[in-house]
Amino acid sequence: MLRSRPLPVRPHPRPPLRKAAAALAGLALLAAGCSDGGSGDAAPDRTGATSSPSPGESRSPGSSAAPAEGSVEVTGTVAENLDSPWGLAPLPDGGLLVSSRDEGTISLIDPEDGKATELGSVPGVEPGGEGGLLGIAVSPDFAEDRYVYAYFTSASDNRVVRMLYDAGKEEGNRLGAPSTVLRGIPKGMVHNGGRIAFGPDRMLYVGTGDSGDRSLAQDRESLGGKILRMTPEGEPPGRGNPEADSVVYSWGHRNVQGLAWDAEGRLWAAEFGQNTWDELNLIRPGGNYGWPEVEGEAGEEGFVDPVAQWRPADASPSGIAVAEGSVWMASLRGERLWRVPLDGAKKVAEPQAFLEGEYGRLRTVVSDGGDGLWLVTSETDSRGTPAEDDDRILKLEVS
Repeated sequence: MLRSRPLPVRPHPRPPLRKAAAALAGLALLAAGCSDGGSGDAAPDRTGATSSPSPGESRSPGSSAAPAEGSVEVTGTVAENLDSPWGLAPLPDGGLLVSSRDEGTISLIDPEDGKATELGSVPGVEPGGEGGLLGIAVSPDFAEDRYVYAYFTSASDNRVVRMLYDAGKEEGNRLGAPSTVLRGIPKGMVHNGGRIAFGPDRMLYVGTGDSGDRSLAQDRESLGGKILRMTPEGEPPGRGNPEADSVVYSWGHRNVQGLAWDAEGRLWAAEFGQNTWDELNLIRPGGNYGWPEVEGEAGEEGFVDPVAQWRPADASPSGIAVAEGSVWMASLRGERLWRVPLDGAKKVAEPQAFLEGEYGRLRTVVSDGGDGLWLVTSETDSRGTPAEDDDRILKLEVS
C-alpha cells in the first residue's frame, strides 16, 4: 500500500472551554483493569477462521512483546472539512474511502493532496441519532470484483450491503446499486454498532449494538449486541462459528464499534460501556462478554473479562487498529488515542494516552500496514465542538 506524503500539520484551535474540559479529563485518567484472557496463537480451522487462544496456552515461539511506552507523531493533515465522517477503508492503490454518516455518501480521498471525490450516495440510508451510513470495507478481492461494503441504518433496520465501484464513471455516480448482504440487525437512536471488516480468514465481521434494548445482547436469536462472522455473500461460513447455520460469532456486547486483528490472527474489539467501564476485548468464538449482566472485569464464570477497561469519560471508544505490537483505540468522549501494548494476548503495561484534547472527538483509526495510522476526527457528529476545518483525517507515525 502506498504511504501518503507527509503534509504540513495545520494549527487546530480549540475553544477555551473545550481545552479546560480536556485538561480536567486528563487528570482523571484511571489505570485500566485487566484480565489476560490467556495467551497463545490463534488456531485456524479448515475455513481459515481464527480462534482466539484459551487460558493456559503459550505464545508462539519468537514472538516479542511491545515496549511498555510508545510514541505518536502527527505527520500531516490528509483531508479536512469532512462532514460527519465515520468509516475509513484504504484501497489497494493507496486511496482512502470515507463514509459520511449524515450525508449517506462515500468519497475517495487522495492521500497525496487531500482531494475528495464523491463516489455517490448509498440509497436507503436513514440518518438519525447515532444511525446513518457507518462502517465501510473493501472486498479482499477488490482488484477483481471491485466491491465496496457498507453498514447503514435504514428505515426498518441496520444492514450490510455491497456495491460495485466503477472509477470510470462520472463523479457522484461511481457506485452501483446496493445488493443486500445481511439485513435485520436491530436499529435504534443509539447503539447501532456499525464497524465492518474483513478478517485474515477472508470472512466479513460485523460489530453490532443492542440498539437501546439491553436484552438483545444475551438473546442468541437476535443480531443485536453481537459480533457476526459471515461469508462475503452474508451466509454462515459453515465452520468456525459456534453454530454452523448462524452468523453469530460472539455475544453479550453493548455497542461494538472497533474490530482489528493482530499479527497472530487474534480478533480484538472495543465497545462502549454504560456508566462504569468501556472495554477492549479479545474475541473468542462463542464467547459471552457479559452485557447487560456484567460491565467490565467481573471475574464471573461464563463471561469473558476484558483485557483492558476505562471509565467512559476517559474513552467511549470507537475504532481500533493494530500497529507496532499495540492496539490503538480512538476515543470519542475521551478525546484521545489510547495505546495498549501487547505481549501475545496479554496487556504488558497500562494503556498510554496520546493527543488528549488536541483534535477533539476521535472516531476511526486504521493501520497503513507499517508504523503509520490514519486517524479520523468526529467533531461534526452533533456532539462535538467543531473547529475551523473540522472534520479531518490525520496521518500519524507510531511506535
